Amino acid sequence: MAEKKKMEFNIIKNAPTDGHKGYGIGSLSLENVSPVIIDVEEGTAVVDIGAMHARSAVEKGIKFTTNREDSEGGKDYWLVWVTIEQKPEGGYYAGVTACEMVVNREKRRGYKILADHVNKMDKSMKRKVIVEHMDEKSKHVLRDFLKDFDEAMWNRSEGQLHEDLN
Repeated sequence: MAEKKKMEFNIIKNAPTDGHKGYGIGSLSLENVSPVIIDVEEGTAVVDIGAMHARSAVEKGIKFTTNREDSEGGKDYWLVWVTIEQKPEGGYYAGVTACEMVVNREKRRGYKILADHVNKMDKSMKRKVIVEHMDEKSKHVLRDFLKDFDEAMWNRSEGQLHEDLN
């Protein structure tokens, strides 16, 4: 029996500028942002911290282009940026944005628009919910994943997230 992977949403435990006031002041903290990869075909979702630097298990060994034809016949994935914030009563999913990705392992080619991935991460950090372009199956996978990870956080999240994923 395969050991169940531990799911974690925190990436960087400490702010990069703790203890000094020099270089890096004013930088955005990625402490509360986590990348979730959804395999559309398999209907699975996993946190893969490697995606922060385009080095997730799905992306390794793949040459990405902005030409969809290069990865024709590949598998569809969603990279979902999940930002967690705190309310007085506890944490909640504040920003959730999805980016498209296609990976053809045989050709070692993939399709993604890096600028879209960066912009969606930024929008997630700014507490935006952008998931309406996802297919229904993947929305349900994401909803179930977020609920299973922490139902209390799901319940404290804004109504728009619930509406957009139901």
